[in-house]
Amino acid sequence: MGYSYSNNLKNKIYKDLILIFIMGAAYMVLEGIWRGWTHISMLVVGGLAAFLIGRLNEYTKFYDSKMWQECVIGTLIILILEFTSGMILNVWLGLGIWDYSGEPFNFYGQICLPYALLWFLLVPVCVYLDDYLRYKIFGEKKPDGILKNYTDLITGN
Repeated sequence: MGYSYSNNLKNKIYKDLILIFIMGAAYMVLEGIWRGWTHISMLVVGGLAAFLIGRLNEYTKFYDSKMWQECVIGTLIILILEFTSGMILNVWLGLGIWDYSGEPFNFYGQICLPYALLWFLLVPVCVYLDDYLRYKIFGEKKPDGILKNYTDLITGN
């Protein structure tokens, strides 16, 4: 029985790492298009944010939430990770990967309201990407589609 549990845990960890890597790479591409460049640390930060949002979607209580609620929770996850990683990477290590000091309503230059709104609008993409990857790579349930996520956001479903 220990062997089976060990293999299941190992498979779960591999699956999680694959999802973090793919979603982190997707985030790096998106950030590269948006800003014109990115940093390798975004593979982990962006991947982990997307993974955690997708992981929440695996729980019935979160899955049954309205899309706007998923967006609020997802945005909070992103902001916590962004602030924490920003304090480590930008402030303590001095890497200067991003600086929101010039943005309105910023907090220590690591998070700000305009980007929080952007993250809110990107959470439906994140939810869909997680569902799509789980479907394509691991044979899980086929997702409804990204447009449904935005329709649900707009209609309050």
